[in-house]
Amino acid sequence: MLRQLSGTVVGAGLVLAGLLGWDLPARAGVPLASYASVGTKTSVPYGWIDFCNRYAPECDGPTMPAVDIDLSPTTWSDIESVNRHVNGAIEAMTDMDHWGVVDRWDYPADGKGDCEDYALFKRKLLMEAGLPRQALLMTVVRDHQGEGHAVLTLKTNHGEFVLDNLSDKVKPWTDTGYKFVKRQSQEDPNSWVSIGAPTSDPLFTAR
Repeated sequence: MLRQLSGTVVGAGLVLAGLLGWDLPARAGVPLASYASVGTKTSVPYGWIDFCNRYAPECDGPTMPAVDIDLSPTTWSDIESVNRHVNGAIEAMTDMDHWGVVDRWDYPADGKGDCEDYALFKRKLLMEAGLPRQALLMTVVRDHQGEGHAVLTLKTNHGEFVLDNLSDKVKPWTDTGYKFVKRQSQEDPNSWVSIGAPTSDPLFTAR
């Protein structure tokens, strides 16, 4: 199912790798956003640690210098397409209903999942399409009800944007209304950094 979904999304015009060197004058219409203020190293979510225990090759890569996505109009359009396609292809289901546990980060291989599963799949598709791992950051937030939620942050030369299973619109991080807690380091996905003013970690992500 995962391979089938991957082919569906990538086949919908996702040709990103060759577009990352476009010059800024050709980018009229590409949105702008600000950058989040990141702090010091913080705890790594249990869900990510557990995910890495099951998908070790995807977490064992070397540390790399931070790189932002060089955003072009076509790249932006394809990022939006990935967000919409994955949101529409996955059936929302809590980890308790799906796996019988409170929190499990995984790929939605059977077409079902919750917030972090959507984000992991989008991250995988965008990396396979050529976008840099260092700019695709799993992120933990508190949602509008103060509950734990996971999204994918895109760090670009036009600011930071969020891919969210609760919205088909790719938004500047400041337009989500969420309280940002922590995210992956750009250099090392197994190292996490705090975002903004200190806030308590949610026990789990489940939207």
